[in-house]
Amino acid sequence: MKRNFFDRFSDWSVCFTGSAEAFIGASLLVIIWAATGPIFKYSETWQMVINTGTTIITFLMVFLIQKAQNKDSKAIQIKLNELIAANKTASNRIVDIEDLTEDELDELHKFYERIGKLSKEEKLLRKEEKEEDSTDYENNDRYK
Repeated sequence: MKRNFFDRFSDWSVCFTGSAEAFIGASLLVIIWAATGPIFKYSETWQMVINTGTTIITFLMVFLIQKAQNKDSKAIQIKLNELIAANKTASNRIVDIEDLTEDELDELHKFYERIGKLSKEEKLLRKEEKEEDSTDYENNDRYK
């Protein structure tokens, strides 16, 4: 599949900026900038160089990182949908929940929290019943 320039650039830049080389390079730039402070007498222009540079880089990186996160989210969602579809006992009702509103997702989250609590309570009840059954068996003289 052919990818457009922005996709390729976004992938490359996110990988590069997350690398040790990029961190070292950025650190060196800051050190060089700080070292040149006395040469430029800590002037406003000297300060504006780093302020403007970091502002522009930060502004552009927001869009590149968001692009990468959107792509990752879609890939993860597709993988989860595939797992749900492959599992015979899984419910397909929630496959397309990413289209729900935030309020609808909150409501669905509360629903599944309640199911989780009920499941825990049921497991505790079953465990207590098993313990009672084994205690009855052990305490009954007829079975000894």
